[in-house]
Amino acid sequence: MKPNILAYKALPDDVLAYLREHADVVTLDDAALSPGTLAAALKDADGAIGASVKVTPAMLEGATRLKALSTISVGVDQFDVDDLTRRGILLAHTPDVLTESTADTVFALILASARRVVELADWVRAGQWQKSVGEAQFGVEVQGKTLGIVGLGRIGGALARRAALGFDMRVLYTNRHPNEAAERAYGAKRVELAELLGAADFVCLQVPLTAETRHLIGAAELKAMKPGAILINTSRGAIVDEAALIEALRHGTILGAGLDVFEREPLAADSPLLTMKNVVALPHIGSATRETRHAMARCAAENLVAALAGTLTRNIVNREVLKRP
Repeated sequence: MKPNILAYKALPDDVLAYLREHADVVTLDDAALSPGTLAAALKDADGAIGASVKVTPAMLEGATRLKALSTISVGVDQFDVDDLTRRGILLAHTPDVLTESTADTVFALILASARRVVELADWVRAGQWQKSVGEAQFGVEVQGKTLGIVGLGRIGGALARRAALGFDMRVLYTNRHPNEAAERAYGAKRVELAELLGAADFVCLQVPLTAETRHLIGAAELKAMKPGAILINTSRGAIVDEAALIEALRHGTILGAGLDVFEREPLAADSPLLTMKNVVALPHIGSATRETRHAMARCAAENLVAALAGTLTRNIVNREVLKRP
C-alpha cells in the first residue's frame, strides 16, 4: 500500500509525477493555505513536502501517522525541530543544491550596493542624467577590499571563492569551527566577530536563524563597523535588529545595506528601508533561479520518498530520530 503524501506548495509537474510514482499525493493550493487547513490535511498524511509555511507543534497534534517532513529549503526555522524529534518525525532539507545561486545573489548585492546600481538606474529613469556623472554619483570599489563572512559554511565558502579569486579580496570569517579548506584555497582568516566588524568593508551574514543568532547584529555591532562599510544579509531577516539597522542607515553609522531578507516578509509597504537610497532591497530571491528551485523541489521529493522508505541517509536535520527504537 502506497503512503499518503501531502504537498503544501506547488511543485513542478515532473516532481509531482515522481512523487505519484511512489505515493498517493494530495495537493493544497498554497495561495489559500492557512494553519487550519494545513493541520487538517496533515492528519491523513504519512509525509509532507513544502516550504515557507510555519509548522507549529499545535498543527501536528492530530497528525499521528506523520513520519517525515521535507522542506524545500536549507533553513528550518519554520519548524520546532525538538518537537519533531520528540514525536519521531524526521525532518529533511535541501542544503547543497542552492549554494551557487545564493552566493551569486550575495555578490550581486555587494556590487549593487557598492556601485549604487539600483539608485542610479532610478536616477536615469527619472530623467536626471543631464551631463557626465560627478562625485555625487560615485560608488566605492569592491576589488581588493576586505570581505567579512559571518558563518563560513557552504554558501559562505562559495562567496569566499568569488571574493578571493574573482575580486582579489581579503577574506575574514567567523565560524564555530575552522574552515581549513577555505583558509588554504582562498586565504580566509578566522577571527572573532568584533575584529571582523571593525575590519571588513562588506559584512555578509551567512548563519542560520537560531536563538543564539537572533539579533546577532544590533546597534552595538553596527556601531562597531566601519562608517564606510556595507551590510549584506541573505540568510534570515531576524539575524539583524531591523530597527537598529534603520537608525544606523539614517545616521550614517554605516554606508549602506543590501538585503534579501527581513524580519517580516513580505516587507511592509511603509518600511523606512524602502525610502532609503543606501539600501538595496530584494524579495527573498537568494535561490530563485529556475534551475535551482527545480533542483530543490526534486531534492526535497527524493528526500521524502527515501525517508518514508526508511532509506534516507543524507539531508537529515534531526538525525536523532533514526536512533529511536
